[in-house]
Amino acid sequence: MIEWIVSPGLTDFRSAEAWMEARVDAILSGVAHECIWLVEHPPLYTAGTSAREADLKDPDWFPVYPTRRGGQYTYHGPGQRVVYVMLDVGARGRDVRLFVQNLEAWIIAALDRFNVAAGLRDGRVGVWVERPEKARTISNQTAEDKIAAIGIRLRKWISFHGIAINVEPDLDHFSGIVPCGISAHGVTSLVDLGLPVTMGDLDLALRETFTEVFAESPQPV
Repeated sequence: MIEWIVSPGLTDFRSAEAWMEARVDAILSGVAHECIWLVEHPPLYTAGTSAREADLKDPDWFPVYPTRRGGQYTYHGPGQRVVYVMLDVGARGRDVRLFVQNLEAWIIAALDRFNVAAGLRDGRVGVWVERPEKARTISNQTAEDKIAAIGIRLRKWISFHGIAINVEPDLDHFSGIVPCGISAHGVTSLVDLGLPVTMGDLDLALRETFTEVFAESPQPV
């Protein structure tokens, strides 16, 4: 079974890391179920294993936390739903690429509940939306903004870290980094797109769409 946990308020980042580490150990030991943990963090930047120093534009604005998840710099803060996924990838075929694709598809399916046509882009990590109301790019393409990020780590085929979806964060806070190393495109949120979506609305959509994507996964409880 998969345990779903929603933490109220703001969760300290290092405390969250320690909790995830302990939960992964418990899953590996067979004394705890898989877990999906939904949190919000105070404003901070995290650096993944591929982070480039030049992409941290304002190192004194918010705390910066090096992590061992994949990816580059990202922002977490109030109004952003962070979903930590402690799932058994080994039991799902031992295919890390497929697991990441399922996480992406999960985000896209949840956003579709709000009529947001999100998608993936070759050469760019994360989930994106078109912004036809914005000025076209220098190459005369439709502008696109990032609405969700992904960064995971595995220990003995158990995943942790996970995904982050922008509901209503302060988008100015992303300007202290080059988000995920991509400078040619912007960042958006559900509220920035003009949708009056709450964190609870998104949580419900995530729960409803989880088994649609992870069809071979145990049922959530």
